Amino acid sequence: MSKMKTLSLLSLLFFLGLNQQVHVTGDDNFVYSGFAGSKLILNGAAMVMPNGLLDLTNGSVRLKGHAIYPTPMRFRGLSYRTVQSFSVSFIFGIVSPHPSNGFTFFVSPGKNFSDALPTQYFGLLNDQNNGMETNHIFAVELDTIQNSEFQDINDNHIGIDINSLHSVQSDSAGYYDDRHGMLKQLTLVSGDPMQVWVDYDRVATLINVTMAPLNFAKPSRALISTNYNLSTVLTELAYVGFSSAAGKANARHYILGWSFATNGPAPAIDIRKLPKMPHIGSKDWSNVIEIVLPIATAAFILMVGGTIFVLSRRYLRYRELREDWEAEFGPHRFSYKDLHHATEGFKNKHLLGSGGFGRVYKGLLARSSLEIAVKRVSRDSKQGIKEFITEVVSIGHLQHRNLVPLLGYCRRNNELLLVHEFMPNGSLDKYLLNEDGKRSLSWAQRVGVIKDIAASLLYLHHECEKVIIHRDIKASNVLLDNEMNGRLGDFGLARLYDHGVNSQTTHVVGTIGYLAPELASTGKPTPLTDVFSFGIFILEVVCGHRPIMKNEEENHTMLVDWVLQHWQNGSLTDTVDTNLSGNYDNIEACLVLKLGLLCSHPFMHARPSMRQVMQYLNGDIPQPDDQLMPTQMSFELLSLMQNEGFDHYIMSFPSLTTSYEPPVLPGER
Repeated sequence: MSKMKTLSLLSLLFFLGLNQQVHVTGDDNFVYSGFAGSKLILNGAAMVMPNGLLDLTNGSVRLKGHAIYPTPMRFRGLSYRTVQSFSVSFIFGIVSPHPSNGFTFFVSPGKNFSDALPTQYFGLLNDQNNGMETNHIFAVELDTIQNSEFQDINDNHIGIDINSLHSVQSDSAGYYDDRHGMLKQLTLVSGDPMQVWVDYDRVATLINVTMAPLNFAKPSRALISTNYNLSTVLTELAYVGFSSAAGKANARHYILGWSFATNGPAPAIDIRKLPKMPHIGSKDWSNVIEIVLPIATAAFILMVGGTIFVLSRRYLRYRELREDWEAEFGPHRFSYKDLHHATEGFKNKHLLGSGGFGRVYKGLLARSSLEIAVKRVSRDSKQGIKEFITEVVSIGHLQHRNLVPLLGYCRRNNELLLVHEFMPNGSLDKYLLNEDGKRSLSWAQRVGVIKDIAASLLYLHHECEKVIIHRDIKASNVLLDNEMNGRLGDFGLARLYDHGVNSQTTHVVGTIGYLAPELASTGKPTPLTDVFSFGIFILEVVCGHRPIMKNEEENHTMLVDWVLQHWQNGSLTDTVDTNLSGNYDNIEACLVLKLGLLCSHPFMHARPSMRQVMQYLNGDIPQPDDQLMPTQMSFELLSLMQNEGFDHYIMSFPSLTTSYEPPVLPGER
């Protein structure tokens, strides 16, 4: 009996060995025919499904996913001068009901991609390091979105990337038929499994990328060929893996099999052992209908009344509004039902704040467990449909670490809802305007927030495809993330313009105390009106006071005049927030205070651009010279010189007659 048990055990072990999906052939060679039992490094949205299918995105929105081989490969030989030849093969399938970003195979010196951005950056790079030679990254992208930022050729292409997502070579997805030599197109999002081969020849310094449908032999002619010496790119030891970050819900990027080898062809993937892709396409209900139709007919007649009643109530409760412009400009659209559930019906216990625009609620999306902030614009809000559309259009596709990400939106009847990423530390003004000082920011944190917002404005004014003027920069519109980094939000008043083109709007909007004087005469916002608001913002952060202050006699004083008077009296640092208890850098405090005064200069052409502001903050330009003083003029006189339109503003605060003498920084005359 024991002999029989031994034979059975050996048979079982032999059977398991035949069906093993993971096989390592050497130190720098491996093959996966499915990923059940693999020890891949998975992070973000990446996961291995029970059947062994590697899912890089799990249907999440704007979440990065990475799957990385656990040990680094040795890419340089004993000479350590040239990168060895290597070959890669993988089988993939993409299922996406809406246009969404694809994924990449990559070779990287590290496995930490926490700083990478999602969507068009594939969770691989970000807007700061894209194109830097120090990345030492080689990648092959399979992209299903045409992104003008990277000059993509179309929305169905495969490309070779070197340290950047601007591909050095790309072509439409397809393969060359060996029989006729014809190029046959492939659709990446078809849901059909396809195989890709990536080969590097160190002697010829040639990179070949080939693809074909599953069960097709590797075509003899590569789809993409380019000469590039990867010895100038790859490090001695580097990790290989896949990265993805879908921009739409329910987009799935699957890897079925994967193999790798150095100095030889990649091992063959056993197609018989590959996991099955999820079923795609409509189901054939004909057989089901033949069986259940008689029973279903009777049940339907009895239930139709109740069904209509329930559906009508649900329709009225969750009914949404859709218009043609949304298909062209809108980012991901959330259903009202999902937002209603995420906020538990917009209960007051989830209320984060309220104002003239309406209310903001904290929510938790059930599918992705992502924390969100839902801005519910009130029906009578001044931020109407035009401003709502502007916010969706202007920031729906922006990617910058110092902007509050807009995840999506929803419209229901007259309700307007914007869905932002939740910022756990709330708005900046709560830390500046509390009298007890219990939630005060340190000096380093204040300077950091000023630099963060300056960087975001530099991006909006100079680095976007269009010039974006925010028009409402203030502490309450700056949010703090979990690391206390400043992020600029609330683009409800933003406007987009082509570079070098003057804006045409004549409607003055914004917040009193932050408005540039020239708006009264021209009504036209410019990047320099944003600079004025940013100057007031600097003073607000450093001094811990609102732009319009009240003294003990209930008289109003402009913050900028108060700081200016101290500067003239040689007591500039006396304006620094007393909650800091003297714990700040005197030289740095003088610099930022003078920069705040310069940015809030009443004459727009005396203000620096945001590019110059960043140079001052980074120490690339010397700090302001105390001896450079303009002619003394009262605030009232300067306002009248701009336009009579601020008369009402001045009369509202009769004490505003302080002499206004902003400093001039070097290079600004």
